[in-house]
Amino acid sequence: MKYQLSLTLLLFFLLLLTACSEKQKLLTRIDVQKLNENGVYEDVALIVEEEKLENIRQSFDKVKWNPNAEMKQASKADYIMTFFYEEDKNMPERLYEYQIWFVNNGTATFLSSEESEGYGRLAKEHAEDLKTVILPIVGY
Repeated sequence: MKYQLSLTLLLFFLLLLTACSEKQKLLTRIDVQKLNENGVYEDVALIVEEEKLENIRQSFDKVKWNPNAEMKQASKADYIMTFFYEEDKNMPERLYEYQIWFVNNGTATFLSSEESEGYGRLAKEHAEDLKTVILPIVGY
């Protein structure tokens, strides 16, 4: 009897722990728009290949975000990237938009649509990694 009660409590605890844990977001695609010479954003390029999505996600994990700081840019972003995350199979995808400027010194600056991220910077070596993934897709 004690064994059954212990087993039942253990199963209940595991069920509760699983239900309360944070759900993993699944990155399903990224849309990229490039600013052309005329100051107009070009057609959307889609990224859906798992390897490329993972490379971009890893680059974004290295961005140093400043959620409470204001960013002032004098020009339009070089690229706009929209991330599509599936958080629940029964719900529509959640969209996160990022404006990206590649700076002359080799770094990258980001402005996020999420207040919890704000704006961020990516070091030169990581910005180069990001460029090697998106530039062949949208063109130089």
